[in-house]
Amino acid sequence: MFRYFNTAAGLAAAVLSLSTAGVAHAQQMQPEQRAPCDDRGKILNKLGSDYAERRISLGLAANGNLLEILASKSGSWTMIYTTPNGGSCVLATGQSWIDVEPTPARPAVL
Repeated sequence: MFRYFNTAAGLAAAVLSLSTAGVAHAQQMQPEQRAPCDDRGKILNKLGSDYAERRISLGLAANGNLLEILASKSGSWTMIYTTPNGGSCVLATGQSWIDVEPTPARPAVL
């Protein structure tokens, strides 16, 4: 079963990229392509039925967007976001998802 990664550390980078003009999206899509968008429920159902992906983590961006990461036991993963008005889009997809244990915080060096 999936282990949930540290939301404060693990999602911070993803939320930052989402709130700063979708850097991950820019790297994943060609300039002439648009992110696949649809009803959130339809996207989740499609990812579950076609790829056996289930939500493993989520976070809220400062702009109110909900960021969700879905992954399967085989390692496929998808990152989606949902806007406050309800529209959902795929932000990035990939393979070889690996859960990692959170690393302990290091004391500040003075």
